[in-house]
Amino acid sequence: MLITTAKRIADAPAFSNFIIAIIVLAGAVVGIQTYPSMVAAHGTVLHAFDAVILWIFVAEIIIKMTAESPKPWRYFFDPWNVFDFLIVAVCFMPMEDASFVAVLRLARLLRVLKLVKALPELQVIVGALLRSIPSMFYISILLFLVFYLYAVLGVFLFTDNDPVHFADLQTSMLSMFRVSTLEDWTDVMYINMYGCDLYGYEGNPRCVAPKAYGWWSAAFFSSFVMMSTFVVLNLFIGVIMNGMEAAQKEVDRRDDGALAGRLASVAEQLSVLQVELDGLVEEARRRKP
Repeated sequence: MLITTAKRIADAPAFSNFIIAIIVLAGAVVGIQTYPSMVAAHGTVLHAFDAVILWIFVAEIIIKMTAESPKPWRYFFDPWNVFDFLIVAVCFMPMEDASFVAVLRLARLLRVLKLVKALPELQVIVGALLRSIPSMFYISILLFLVFYLYAVLGVFLFTDNDPVHFADLQTSMLSMFRVSTLEDWTDVMYINMYGCDLYGYEGNPRCVAPKAYGWWSAAFFSSFVMMSTFVVLNLFIGVIMNGMEAAQKEVDRRDDGALAGRLASVAEQLSVLQVELDGLVEEARRRKP
């Protein structure tokens, strides 16, 4: 009876919606705690909310583990359940040492991520991102090579005219990152198109060897923007889209498998009922005068 009730509660949409509301409340409480004045004025209430939220999450774990009976350890077969359990477990760590206060705050903050598990759509997105990591790693290598080549070339070409952005390799890499984000990248281009004495360095003593590179500067920065921002960024988007498609197919297969399992369970129960019904019919025939 207890196991059946736990399964019914765990599978109920109202229970899922309740947990989502509690997760949102936990996020709001964490946000309020960033204001010292609110903590000073309502610290007792916020602490009470923290305690209630924590015990609700404990009750959620107990219900879901009970629903897996007679094999409650199957609860830990789902990585998201392990994530939930660890967050709750960290919140029960002894906090006498002040160094553990940051751990407790982090655990409270991570409770907001439980929303990912509560919403299947977010699970698909996170699954797609995780699936895309290997391909994104190789694309990142390609992007780094593009950054490195252009940064080295930028030092060779523009270090005298534009020492603020191309004084050395690491500064040039940072400037290339700025250009790739399209944050005032045209200013960097115009400095080297017209020379630091005519653009961008007004009154700056570091402009000691101005030189205008004209359209060579425009070709350099425009080609870099095309390569880094448009081409490589679209590669990232394509990889993520493929990952989302694969993650959605896996979710569909998992749902089909769960549905097939439920249908098999229903069929098994119907078979048992049919056997019992046949037995009752046979017994009624024997008793018939």
